[in-house]
Amino acid sequence: MGMLKLGILGAGHFGRFHALKAAKAASGGRVAFLGLVDASPERAAQVAAEAGCPVLAPAALLAAADAVIIAAPTAFHHELATAALAAGCHVFVEKPIAATLEQADALVAQAAAAGRVLQVGHVERFGAGMATLQGSAGVGRPLYMEAVRIAPFRPRSLDITVILDLMIHDLDLVIALAGAELVGVEAVGAKVVSDRIDIANARLRFANGAQATVTASRASLRMERRLRVFGTEGYASLDFLARELKLVRRGRGAALEQIPGHGIETLSWQEHDNLEAEQAAFLAACRGEAPVVVDGRAGRAALDAALRVEAAVASALRAAGI
Repeated sequence: MGMLKLGILGAGHFGRFHALKAAKAASGGRVAFLGLVDASPERAAQVAAEAGCPVLAPAALLAAADAVIIAAPTAFHHELATAALAAGCHVFVEKPIAATLEQADALVAQAAAAGRVLQVGHVERFGAGMATLQGSAGVGRPLYMEAVRIAPFRPRSLDITVILDLMIHDLDLVIALAGAELVGVEAVGAKVVSDRIDIANARLRFANGAQATVTASRASLRMERRLRVFGTEGYASLDFLARELKLVRRGRGAALEQIPGHGIETLSWQEHDNLEAEQAAFLAACRGEAPVVVDGRAGRAALDAALRVEAAVASALRAAGI
């Protein structure tokens, strides 16, 4: 493939960032950034001016593009991705892949039948922290994982719960690390500052015996982002805000008096632009230069987990008479 023609559907919070990254990618000479679409003409004009691209009609963009990035609200993911795949486009769709599992299944099947890339925007897979963990030889097969993602309130994405807004990132990570089917979900949660669930805690069980506890909040006073993995060969603790990975393993690193025979190693990393890396991976997959890192099946698995957590939270609230 020569020049890859790229368009963006949706110019909201993430759509703006995608447009700026697409404009930067176009400066490299292998991507032609055709332009963007948004339901708000004012917002479309604002972001297009910032990115230096035209505003196009949806039909015109789909007719001209080889690939599209869908950054519209979740309710429109299925409709827009279906139209893009039908037009012969490769598709990147922000998380969650769709609003329902039926919609996700339809997109996965359509992309496979059309022979087109379907990538889902689970950007944490492209972070330097996860790359550092994966490059460290790890801690063997995960037995227990704990993920925490809490943040102050921001008045966006309130059309969905914190589970589909924030927790789904860590659901995707622990599913990928577990490498097995999710077989059990227990969860609790509460509405704090919006009319949807703003804080939730879930306990996950996988078919291979691995378990995970995942906590997410968008109603906290400070930010916290960490992941702990206890495996068959040691323990890893990632602090994403401090950019630090601690590894406790047998016979490696500085000796630990508290744990005989084990040592500790501390690694750090330099942050890179996760979204730029994610978009570059999508473009490489469209050209056939690399496999899709987070494909439709992975996006579907994360959505399935998120919906099961939502259902468990709803059940717990009903049981409590709330």
